[in-house]
Amino acid sequence: MKNLLHRSARATSIVFHPLLIPTLGFFLLFNSGFYFALIPWSLKRFILLVIFLSTCLLPALTIGLLSLNQRFDINMDKSTDRVLPLIFSSLFSYVGYMILQRIPIYPIYNFFLVASILVQIALLIISLRWKISAHAAAIGGLTGGFLALSIRMNENPLMILALLFLIAGFVGTARLILEKHTNIQVYAGFLLGFLIMNLTILFA
Repeated sequence: MKNLLHRSARATSIVFHPLLIPTLGFFLLFNSGFYFALIPWSLKRFILLVIFLSTCLLPALTIGLLSLNQRFDINMDKSTDRVLPLIFSSLFSYVGYMILQRIPIYPIYNFFLVASILVQIALLIISLRWKISAHAAAIGGLTGGFLALSIRMNENPLMILALLFLIAGFVGTARLILEKHTNIQVYAGFLLGFLIMNLTILFA
């Protein structure tokens, strides 16, 4: 039973890894209504490609290159191990933002990227002294962003919000089962991501 729990927790941590959350989030956005229904699929594909490259593939390749150095722990068990990956991830996300900023449509999706960069900067600063949960911050940010967008656009995506809160619970539980974080590190990560994304999108 314990092995099954650990395998499930690992699978959850991989599927909802912080590097994958932006791509999953934008895919969800493009299929959730709001004004995104008006965007042609060819443009959605381009946006998803930019998001995937700038927030997932390039940061992942950077981590792979860093792992070639024996001093770098790819498991990032220490909070300071996350500093360089977070710096590169923030820079790549900014490049993605600059590319998508050139698309002449209402830039709600850009607010998500800006808020995502702010979350990463906050994680970077905190990680200098304390090991906060990046997994919880990522899913918390997506949840807070969706809630803010629903308020801003006067929509009511109740099922999506319920699903995101459920996923957040699974992710937080997975990190605890794997003993990667304490309760307070998971709660703090979720609140950090949730508040930064929510307030940025709500008032941008």
